[in-house]
Amino acid sequence: MCSAVRWMSFERIIDIPFETCLAVLDSWPRTGQGGGLHIGRSVLRWPIEVGHGAGQIEVGLARGPLRPPLRMRLEINRWSSSRTALDLIPDQRVRPTAAYFRAGHLLLDSLTHSLRQHRSAQPRGCVTANSGRLHQDA
Repeated sequence: MCSAVRWMSFERIIDIPFETCLAVLDSWPRTGQGGGLHIGRSVLRWPIEVGHGAGQIEVGLARGPLRPPLRMRLEINRWSSSRTALDLIPDQRVRPTAAYFRAGHLLLDSLTHSLRQHRSAQPRGCVTANSGRLHQDA
């Protein structure tokens, strides 16, 4: 990844196993046109593309009410047996404004908080994941 894209990306490593993270994301209800999950004004769009210890979700990052959502992708990678790396990466040219950085950090903070909350509500050892490619049926 080039340094400019890396500088404009947002990263988190969370203490949730990769498979559990995918299962939790797949279990969340999708609403609206296209079956997206709204987190604040931003939206995660399914399907989750999965392969070899990595997953990817399309994201529309909301930077404010007067700006169109910015196309991004959320990469979900196995970090270790008990940890998952989340990377929010722009898919188009980005202006490094305060609103952009605020929106990206807010989205990942909200997402990681929700993943931890959802995981702590599940019984220990309870993981329900589809094998292979996770997706939302039309």
